[in-house]
Amino acid sequence: MITKMIIDDKEVPFDQGQTILEVARANGIYIPSLCYHRKTGQASKCRICVVEVEGMRGLQTACSIQARENMKVVTTNDEILTARRLIVNLLLASGNHDCLACEANGVCELQEVAYKLGIEKPAFIIADKEKPEYDDSSEMIVRDIKRCIQCGRCIEGCNKTVVNEVLDFGYRGHETKVICDDDKIMGESSCVQCGECAQLCPVGAITDKKSIGKGRPWDLKKVRTTCPYCGVGCQLYLHVDENTNNVVKVTGYEGSLANDGALCVKGRYGYDFINSKERLTTPLIKENGKFRQASWEEAINFVASKFNSIKKESGSDAIAGLASAKVSNEENFAFQKFMRKEVGTNNVDHCARL
Repeated sequence: MITKMIIDDKEVPFDQGQTILEVARANGIYIPSLCYHRKTGQASKCRICVVEVEGMRGLQTACSIQARENMKVVTTNDEILTARRLIVNLLLASGNHDCLACEANGVCELQEVAYKLGIEKPAFIIADKEKPEYDDSSEMIVRDIKRCIQCGRCIEGCNKTVVNEVLDFGYRGHETKVICDDDKIMGESSCVQCGECAQLCPVGAITDKKSIGKGRPWDLKKVRTTCPYCGVGCQLYLHVDENTNNVVKVTGYEGSLANDGALCVKGRYGYDFINSKERLTTPLIKENGKFRQASWEEAINFVASKFNSIKKESGSDAIAGLASAKVSNEENFAFQKFMRKEVGTNNVDHCARL
């Protein structure tokens, strides 16, 4: 039996346990939201997702109200739009949301809501907070507190998704902000630089340091691939500058059974080797204590002759193979197949285990 409800006079199906926001998104109905993310769950902090529910007084947050059979919901009317505009105006006024200079320009969820509501500049002016606003003390992540909208997504992700328990809200009232540990700068905190907070941040408050100034989101090609570092099989997107063919950013693929968007510090930030000028481009053979360049044919014949002589003198198990995390899974598979079938040994290991 299909359970249905009515959103904006449209009958839509839903599954038990879904919220109004989840039902709307599943059926292509737009309800803005900033604090909600599928991975971090309902929050009801930003209140951008307010809707009108028949039989309930006042406006309700769509991310926290569970859908019921025959429930009637209105997502857009004058009262709802007025409430949303007020909230967005306050968020824009209370932070440094300079879209032209922001790394999140084009993928910022606050920018998208403001655009949908037709807000070009905030209707209010709020005095700047007198506290440190910019933290670039860590290796891979930059925190710009003045851009923070205090949605709590980074905190939920840090504490409940990757369970590093570094981030939390500190202080009260006008002084409330997201802090690391007991309000340390990120570089001196217990943060392991996994970047989950940067992936979940809906604005430009937490960004990847290595990608700053390297390209706008709309200029970069997203290529889905598998992380090469270990055997978990985490899925990720490479953000590639097609003009230079350089990878300028990595984000986790949300929806993957292996990682659902989460990555370790190596998977998210350890991609410098791809475009490194120090990568070897030709085989090298050592003679008299020094390396010289060789052709592929010469190098392969040289290795093959050495392998054959070792097998003849000491047997196949005198040879071992160590695979690399910096090549593709397909290349690693071919390598272990070669070691087992052609060389004749099971002495195969991988650098990700060591």
